[in-house]
Amino acid sequence: MQHDMNANPERLGPDAANADRVASVPNHVAIIMDGNGRWAQTRSLPRTSGHKQGVEAVRRTVRACLELGVAHLTLFSFSSENWSRPPEEVKFLFNLLRRFIHQDVAELHAGGVRVKVVGSRTNLDSDLVALIDESEALTAENTKMTLVVAFNYGGRDEIVRAVQSIAAQVARGDLTPDLVTETAIGAHIDTAGIPDPEMIIRTSGEKRLSNFLLWQSAYSEFVFIDEHWPDFNRELLIKAIEAFNARDRRFGGISATAS
Repeated sequence: MQHDMNANPERLGPDAANADRVASVPNHVAIIMDGNGRWAQTRSLPRTSGHKQGVEAVRRTVRACLELGVAHLTLFSFSSENWSRPPEEVKFLFNLLRRFIHQDVAELHAGGVRVKVVGSRTNLDSDLVALIDESEALTAENTKMTLVVAFNYGGRDEIVRAVQSIAAQVARGDLTPDLVTETAIGAHIDTAGIPDPEMIIRTSGEKRLSNFLLWQSAYSEFVFIDEHWPDFNRELLIKAIEAFNARDRRFGGISATAS
């Protein structure tokens, strides 16, 4: 199911309290953070300015999800296809992740947030891999919220890596083919142990998954927002959750209200 959110809602002030508008929140919200470059372009700014403002939107969104009681938040920050961008922009995005880890992980840890980074690490710099490992180890026991950062991530690549791991087990004789089930595959994907997202939000008006959480999104609800990611805020998150709560989620069955 798809839903367009074309309104430009009034922005919340710093003291606005509208959490009571939300009857319930999804356990797992995933977001395709799209539109940093277009946000900058409309302001005659370099694309890097859009990415910097995108980090501020990440901070706002994490705070809002914590306040609203979202248990899992997944953010699509760097796609495996993003390597085709200009090398200077790729380097800038990698350095943004480094700075985010240096500046924000301690605060996230203090707030009870577990940090998990998913995606391939085979072609990442060793210092960045070390930072990721340290962040995950530091926050591993936190339970208030899990923040999943999809970095150098592609849904097809994730499935390929999972299947390769299972095939190696079969080749060694540790697993028989009849035991290669949905459960077995689910145990080998990057988000193993994390529930599938009930809602996937995409900003900037695009209406596609772009190779994001292909396995996990089988029954996710999609909410598409026209605003670019740097403009994303608590009000837009709440409106997305309201749209989600209005859905009739049947999971292949029949609506309870159907005659």
